[in-house]
Amino acid sequence: MERKALIISFICVSSMMFSSCRASGGIIKNVSIVEVQSKIYSEADIKSAAKVVLDYFQKGFSGCTMTELKYIGDDKNNDYLDFSERIGSSEVIVFLSNFDVDSSGDNGSLNPNSTYQRWDWILARDIDGTWKHVDHGYG
Repeated sequence: MERKALIISFICVSSMMFSSCRASGGIIKNVSIVEVQSKIYSEADIKSAAKVVLDYFQKGFSGCTMTELKYIGDDKNNDYLDFSERIGSSEVIVFLSNFDVDSSGDNGSLNPNSTYQRWDWILARDIDGTWKHVDHGYG
């Protein structure tokens, strides 16, 4: 009888734990990645930078679902060249994204039940060739 009670208790506690947990991080599984041609960056450069954005979003934007991501384009990216000088990096690439926020509001930092459009993602890389997240938000 004790064993049966212990098993039932374990099942109840486990069920409460799993029902109160929600997935941490942002959802990217259905994101539309818009292809933009570039004379500055290769397709591989853009894809590797986009992966950095998606990884960052997935890890840190709980309660959010990214719907679109695109490279800002060469002309607009050139507007950020002074940013690379300020941070001491040789290259900067900028993306724009759209994402939806659920009722949680990403732990209060974003407006619940809303959509953010044209959200900037700024990445930089040096000679080693690795893109690093530098900043994000509305520019």
